[in-house]
Amino acid sequence: MGSVGTGTRNKVSGGEEEETINVLITGFAPFRTDFPINPSWEIAKSLPEYLPPPPTPFRGIPGHVPPPGTATGTIPPNPTNPPIPLPKVRLLVHPSPIHVGYRAVRNLVPSLWHLDSPSTPKIDLAVHIGMAGPRGFYSIERRAHKSNYTMGDVDNNLLSDLDDESAPHPWQDLPEELLSDLDMEDVLQRWRDHSPPYSDLRISEDAGHYLCDFIYYSSLAHLVKNNPHERKRVVFLHVPSEASPAWVKVGRELCLSLVRGMVESEVVRRERGLKVEDHQEEVGEL
Repeated sequence: MGSVGTGTRNKVSGGEEEETINVLITGFAPFRTDFPINPSWEIAKSLPEYLPPPPTPFRGIPGHVPPPGTATGTIPPNPTNPPIPLPKVRLLVHPSPIHVGYRAVRNLVPSLWHLDSPSTPKIDLAVHIGMAGPRGFYSIERRAHKSNYTMGDVDNNLLSDLDDESAPHPWQDLPEELLSDLDMEDVLQRWRDHSPPYSDLRISEDAGHYLCDFIYYSSLAHLVKNNPHERKRVVFLHVPSEASPAWVKVGRELCLSLVRGMVESEVVRRERGLKVEDHQEEVGEL
């Protein structure tokens, strides 16, 4: 997986190099008859190619009525983490909704991170988006699970059906749970700081033991297998099931503010690490 510390360098006028951070985004296809539109894909496909500047202040989405019991207004004048300058952030949306099937996800995930082609941008961060139930809050998942998938997919397959096939399980030697290496509390705070104050944003500890959980574990597992020493900079975003245009627009803006929070968190971590290295070099020269 790419490092935010290095990113992708592109030549600009004067021969200088400009850093670009590449963020992979995925969304799912519909999978339930009572929810014929999956908002995760509607949100993903609506995203711009590059992360725009943050609104100042972010007053919410015109025409959107916040969920009952939530506050309205603007972002407080002194958020915990005000916006900081960022490199250019490119959003690489997977070109089609992901089929809600265990076999399809298992076959697809390695190609999302396949970096052998010189023309393939190096992925620095990733956000998998999926639909939760009819609720009013958005959550980022801290952990993903390897087993106990008891619900059949849209092809009427269980994950255990794949595990019983002749091919060995690709992650049989990995832990039952894998966690993102992002600083989730810091990301959550920055996400909240860049979102309307009525937004209910949380960290979740249970991704659901279905395809949302499975693609999350699949990405984390692939990264561990590919390079055990590389940090796993990937999260799963669960969004409400409501897929009206107003809600999709809210989800779009909250996804953008999440990406901003993730990139900021990693940039700050990098800068702190560089300061520590500089200090250690100075001490060594004394």
